[in-house]
Amino acid sequence: MSATGGANEDRAKHATDETTLARQAHEAWEKKAAFWDEMMGEGNAFQRVLIGPATERLLEVLPGETVLDVACGNGVFSRRLAELGARVVAVDFSEKFVELARTRTEEARYRDAVEYLVADATDEEQMVALREERFDAAVCNMALMDMPAIDPLMRALRRLLKPKGRFVFSVQHPAFNSNAVRLVLEEEDRDGTLVETYSVKVTGYLHVPPGKGAGMPGEPVAHPYFHRPLSELFGACFRAGFAVDGMEEPSFASPEDESRPLSWENFVEIPPLLVVRARPT
Repeated sequence: MSATGGANEDRAKHATDETTLARQAHEAWEKKAAFWDEMMGEGNAFQRVLIGPATERLLEVLPGETVLDVACGNGVFSRRLAELGARVVAVDFSEKFVELARTRTEEARYRDAVEYLVADATDEEQMVALREERFDAAVCNMALMDMPAIDPLMRALRRLLKPKGRFVFSVQHPAFNSNAVRLVLEEEDRDGTLVETYSVKVTGYLHVPPGKGAGMPGEPVAHPYFHRPLSELFGACFRAGFAVDGMEEPSFASPEDESRPLSWENFVEIPPLLVVRARPT
């Protein structure tokens, strides 16, 4: 077999694997959308303390702006954007999530400011169909690591945003929070005083294969995670014509969750999230 033939076979296999994983991800989120909606409500601790505030600071949304919310879930941040005065187009590939988001938003006073649509963020054509240079800003909270490919979305966003637009995304911090990380709690007797130390054990970073996990404890089914080191995340931005000009690594300010010693809320020195702003060049 020629080298070219082998490379073509590898690309075909990779594409097949991505398609299979994408289907598994869709099936998983359809099954657990109702559970997620109930547990998330209008924001759990991660959303209220870490994701929301950092995203708002970097997004700097202004009243009257049109914002695209990619992979909106139950619409918790879409509704927050509407509260801030934005007009929002919110998309998700889960039909169930879109239905739940619409139901929640119908009860809100700003329901007319949010439009929910079913669209797959990994399908470039579906995204571009939302209309080029329509949006002042775009956001994607905690979803890029759920996508088997992100280059199609980045390319689409470059076309969907106005020339002076911005895109903010949040993900699990690839250095500290992935399928190759173990949370560690150690106790030691230090001069007669018991001292607890929280840390993470990292067994992989550059090449971590896709693996299934739960977004919240107690979920009915796990979904695939796709780890990307910083070079891959930022590289996708650069290839699409974005420059990264803002970043935050939020963590909880103090231990809060006594019921789960290994909850991220107790790891005050280690950020579980990365929030990034990119602008068209």
